[in-house]
Amino acid sequence: MWSLIVEEPGLWLGAGAVIPHEKGEQWQADDGTGGELRSRHESDRVRLTWRPPTWHHDTTVQVAVQAGPTGTVLRFHQERLAGPDERQRQRTHWQAALARVERALEQVTGTA
Repeated sequence: MWSLIVEEPGLWLGAGAVIPHEKGEQWQADDGTGGELRSRHESDRVRLTWRPPTWHHDTTVQVAVQAGPTGTVLRFHQERLAGPDERQRQRTHWQAALARVERALEQVTGTA
């Protein structure tokens, strides 16, 4: 799961995105969404700022991978959202991203 998250970040960050390795390095997706890496702990989590081109504020996104009793758990957490409406839009956004990651994982592992 970790390899898919860091090697195919377009699935969840946006097409063209590459996750940097060093804190403070910038990243940008093809749609103009971008930010900077805050932390990257291999096989565990990545934390970065996230700002679409139409927004006037940064948010912080953390993606964590954790082994659970029934399999691997992938978590998206976004902080510093502007309010309940933005929070709901982003919940929908991350649910769609998770679905893309799940489909890609199924293709890689051959499971359905």
